[in-house]
Amino acid sequence: MDEKIRKDEAAWKKQLTSNQYFVTRQKGTEPPFTGEYEETETPGVYKCVCCGQPLFRSDTKYHSGSGWPSFYAPANQEAVETETDTSHGMARTEIRCSRCDAHLGHVFEDGPDPTGLRYCVNSASLELEEEK
Repeated sequence: MDEKIRKDEAAWKKQLTSNQYFVTRQKGTEPPFTGEYEETETPGVYKCVCCGQPLFRSDTKYHSGSGWPSFYAPANQEAVETETDTSHGMARTEIRCSRCDAHLGHVFEDGPDPTGLRYCVNSASLELEEEK
């Protein structure tokens, strides 16, 4: 992993759209079935919209029916960090970009083989770099 990226709120607001800022910096959630990548099947690498770090690969993406892009594994284990999230009266595992601490979504233990995990990710936190 590269060195942590730290910016003040004004710099993030200047770089990101209002929705990207809401999701990645304020731990927001886009409404289900509204995200740009929820139905996308384009081959490529999904990168962090804040810092460009590769987070997920299209070959680990699947249709979970949850309303958000879902992956069964990150691009590499160091790309994504987890933290307990007890907001909204629930206990969940938040996933964040390990390089810039952007909120990505949550991970659940109801995914497919080979990991059994479902990384449920907000499209607003991702940017797809299509395979050439």
